[in-house]
Amino acid sequence: MAYSERRQRERFRIRVPLRFRPLGLASGPAEHFAETTNISRGGFFFVTSAPLQVGMPIEATLVMPTEVTGGKSDETHCRARLVHAKPDAYSDGRMGFGAEIEMFIEPKKSVEPASAHVPKPASGPAKP
Repeated sequence: MAYSERRQRERFRIRVPLRFRPLGLASGPAEHFAETTNISRGGFFFVTSAPLQVGMPIEATLVMPTEVTGGKSDETHCRARLVHAKPDAYSDGRMGFGAEIEMFIEPKKSVEPASAHVPKPASGPAKP
């Protein structure tokens, strides 16, 4: 039976730092750090020792290089789903995962504490 290539976008063999966290019930808030081994506008392949499974959603941050964007390199925040794995490809116990980008998201902005918006009392003598 012939192998069917599912990729629809050009893939580049570029190593890019990747920060990700698994999403879902069993995942904790911990972020993991890895590096892509290839990347396209629609997905990326990375190697990690994090306990992941095919089908699992992740939230990831990486810099899309100029080869991918066609313009300037751009920090990208996305939600992706792990679509395939290479379990025994690395002798140090790490696994390779292919992730398909499902959506691009805006980075979470830091929220200023509500107390920062409380007006300061006027200085001067207190009125009875």
